[in-house]
Amino acid sequence: MEKIKVAIVGYGNIGKFAVEAVQEAPDMELVGIVRRVSSLGKTPIELTGIKIVSNIDELGKVDVAILCGPTRSIPETALALIQKGICTVDSFDIHGQELWNLRQLLDKAGKEHNAVSIISAGWDPGSDSVIRTLMLAMAPKGITYTNFGPGMSMGHSVVARSKEGVKNALSMTIPLGTGVHRRMVYVELAEGATLENVTKAIKVDSYFSKDETHVIEVPSVDVLQDMGHGAFIERKGVSGKTQNQLFGFRMKVNNPALTAQVMCSCARAAKRQLPGAYTMPEIAPMDYLPGDKEALVKLLV
Repeated sequence: MEKIKVAIVGYGNIGKFAVEAVQEAPDMELVGIVRRVSSLGKTPIELTGIKIVSNIDELGKVDVAILCGPTRSIPETALALIQKGICTVDSFDIHGQELWNLRQLLDKAGKEHNAVSIISAGWDPGSDSVIRTLMLAMAPKGITYTNFGPGMSMGHSVVARSKEGVKNALSMTIPLGTGVHRRMVYVELAEGATLENVTKAIKVDSYFSKDETHVIEVPSVDVLQDMGHGAFIERKGVSGKTQNQLFGFRMKVNNPALTAQVMCSCARAAKRQLPGAYTMPEIAPMDYLPGDKEALVKLLV
């Protein structure tokens, strides 16, 4: 069987683990990594022997591009690649209307250019969305709570670092229960910046404005860095007319490693869908797995 030719776009926290996930996949071939021009010539030792380019066209045939850049860069990056006929997988992490708008945008482009895009393919949104979907099917009436952390939020950290006056930042998510969270944002300030101005810029951003947020100045973010995270999803509801059905799903994870693995599995699934855009709950779970469907059914069902 011909292997799926995969390119990694971006080589930050997620990109590093995406390389490992693709290299370990039995049905995939890593054809190269796309980095910013400013990053070329600074090749990390672990990428020795891997083709690194600034333009994906230099890699030849690419079946699927795994997008490892910031969420707010995804719409432009994904659209440009889909217009080349390249399938994309991203970890866009903004829930709600913005996610739906992205799906609609990339769905139209995918159908026009014979490509597939799987969006929000991290663990939340992403694999956790699949868990919530199954819980809803098991108990159609009820309430689901998703509690994150305690742990580092990559998306929130990226946004905090992007604010003027911030040299480095780490955003920690602290679960308060029933889906309510506190954001603890630790910042190193650039010379001349004030904590007051940085705090204001962070708190008004949509990533933080809906949660209790505390911004704390520290001398070094690096000494606080920990990529661990977690989630506890719980649903109490009704099956048919039967009350008091209670389900729970808990995990403790390395945040970027899990995100990268989910995206790698979605790269496989992208080759099994009709052109258009999809979220993870819209795809048959076995499409994420390598191997023969008959063998998988016998093993898992």
